[in-house]
This record gives sequence, C-alpha cells and structure tokens, in this order.
Amino acid sequence: MKKLVFSLALLSLVFTSCTSSDDDVVTTPPTATGDITGDITASKTYIKGTYALSGTVRVKTGVTLTFEAGSVITADASNGPDALLVENGGKLNIAGTAAEPVVFTEKSKTAGSWGGIIMFGDAPIVSGKTADGTPITSATSEDGTNIVYGGTNAAHNGGSLKYVRVEYAGKKILDGNSEMNGFSFYSVGSGTVLENLVAYKGADDGFEFYGGTVSAKNLISYGNTDDSFDWQDGWQGQANTNWYAYQTGAGNFGMEIEAKSVNNAFFPKVSNITIRRAAGTVTEGGSSAAEYDAIQFKKEGNGEYSNIVISGFTTTNATLIRIQDAATNTNQVLTGKIKLLNVKIADSTPLSGAGASSFSVAFPTGNFTTSTTATGAALTPGAWAIVDGVNLLSNL
Repeated sequence: MKKLVFSLALLSLVFTSCTSSDDDVVTTPPTATGDITGDITASKTYIKGTYALSGTVRVKTGVTLTFEAGSVITADASNGPDALLVENGGKLNIAGTAAEPVVFTEKSKTAGSWGGIIMFGDAPIVSGKTADGTPITSATSEDGTNIVYGGTNAAHNGGSLKYVRVEYAGKKILDGNSEMNGFSFYSVGSGTVLENLVAYKGADDGFEFYGGTVSAKNLISYGNTDDSFDWQDGWQGQANTNWYAYQTGAGNFGMEIEAKSVNNAFFPKVSNITIRRAAGTVTEGGSSAAEYDAIQFKKEGNGEYSNIVISGFTTTNATLIRIQDAATNTNQVLTGKIKLLNVKIADSTPLSGAGASSFSVAFPTGNFTTSTTATGAALTPGAWAIVDGVNLLSNL
C-alpha cells in the first residue's frame, strides 16, 4: 500500500512539472450540427453549432427551446415554408452576445424566403370594435397559421431573445394576403425580454407587434421592403429604446402606427430613434411617388416618441410625420395622445402631412418639438450588426 501511494505522488509530481513550452496538443470541441424540424414537445438546448431549419417548427406550450451563443440556423426555401413559431405558453431563450450572435438565415439569401421568428402570448389586444362600439379583444393571426391570439395576461413571458439576427424573412404565403415578418410578436407580454435584435433584408416588415405589452431595446431594421417597424391591435410597450431603421432599395414607412380604428389610451413609448432612407430607395411596389413616410399614424394609433433623428424622406409625397385619417387627427393628435419630442430633421424632409381626405394637422403646443441636438439611437458595435462584411451601423 505504501508503495502505491508513493508511485501516485511521483506521477503527480511529474505531471505538474510540464511547462507551456512542451508540445501539448489542444483539441477544440467539434461544432454541433443537425436538423430542427417538427414540434418541440420537450424542453431542449441546442449548443453552439450550425443547424438546418425545416418546415414550421413549433415550440409547444410548457416547453422551452434554447440556443447558445454563436449558433447559425439556416432555412431553405426549396423545402417549402419555414418558420420558428413559439406558441402561447412556450418559451424561446436565445443567449447570443455582441461578438457571438445567434443568426437565423436562409440558404439562397433571397428576401422573403422564410417566415422568421413568430411568438404568441396572451397579453391584451384590441383588434377592432363591434357595431355598438364594444372592443374586440381577440384576433386571428395573419401569418397563415390562423392562430387566435389575445388575452388578459399583461405579464406574459415568452422567454428571452438577446443578440439575435433574422435574415431574408418576410415570406408571403397562401393566397398572397398572409404574410410573415422578420420578427412577429402576437399578444406578447411584458415578461418577455427582447434586446439587441436585427431584422435584415426581409420582404415584409422588420418587426411587427400585434397588440401586447412587450417592450424592445436596441433594434436594427435594415433593408426590409415594407415597414421597418409596424404595430397594430393596440400594442402598448412602455420601455422601448434605441431603434434604428435603415431603408435601402425598397421600403415603405419607417414606423407604421395604428390601433384598428379604436380610440384608445394605450400610448406606447419609444425613445432614441433613428430612421434613415438611402437615396434612390422606392416603395415596396416600385413607385417613387406613392406615400412613404418616416412615421405614419393611422386608425387611431398614438404614443410618445422622443430623441429622434430622421433623414432621406425628401421626394414627392414623403413626409417626416403623416396623420393618415381625420379620426386619428381628431381623437389622437388634438387630444394630446401623440407626442413627438426632440426631433432632428437631418435634411429637407417635410415636417408633416395629412392623408387623402381634407383636414389640417396642428399639434397642441409642446407635443411636436424639433431640435438640432437630438442624437437618435445609440447601439453597441460588434459581429451582431455585421452581415457579409457590411457594418449595419455605418449609416447610424
């Protein structure tokens, strides 16, 4: 027994005497690969790796799907409609970093090739009103899945998305009226974390909120051919900040704000906004003369927006702010439920305009203020904001 102890001690001594000059071989763990398809019915973590997404992958109620930093998930349009969908009661946790984002892309790198990330919750919405004026508090999704959304759980928690980039999404499906976006949030609640997200070159909206109470920080909507940011159904997120929209090639509105024609007091808030439109950018349909605005309010949309920088909306029919219909002007502008504070116009973009019907827009004193010192969005540089060698923040 004593001899054995002595031998082990000697071995230990020999091992610890090695130095960095020795010819040690360090082996890097292999990168994971695999397919992601079908329903996710049990909680699962995908370690850092390269994965193929096939079909509409659904995270079912009671299940958590997790992706580690640095993972790349690739859809393939040739296999049919692909999307990552989180059902109400399911959770998606994506723990990317600025240096190692989690990237969802598509094989052909063609806008509109897949459906992006879609999340459902049961936070409140208002999707319209009945003939007697009663608010309608549920709706059916417009993504082709026909899922009913809406509820009373303002604190709904759909998980945590940090440093996530969605590329080439915004698929139009079925009869052409059903559309997906880069990120689609249906009735998502305030318990959900959305931070440092990129929607890159999709064929519909970069980000769309369908009601709910969730807030989002540090967003980039780059080169999406419809609206950069869009919401409806009475979205009421309160802690939104650092939103950057860059329209290039084709694009409609920087922000399209509506509330399904329901006079409301939802009043979402967004601070630190930059909206830029590159020279030569036309509307989604290819026209350079149709309406396209940095910010458009319609159907009783409202809210408070502050520290804003806008440029590039300079040609015929474009405006900084458009109030599209008389009801929005009467019920939202004139009652002080639309506030645009500390707005910097970086070029000759016209200040404001009205829709097709005849009415004049006059904000109450203090509700539309301009500034030469507004700074707009402030975003952290890093790999999360670089695509194929292009720094998405270079025009910020």
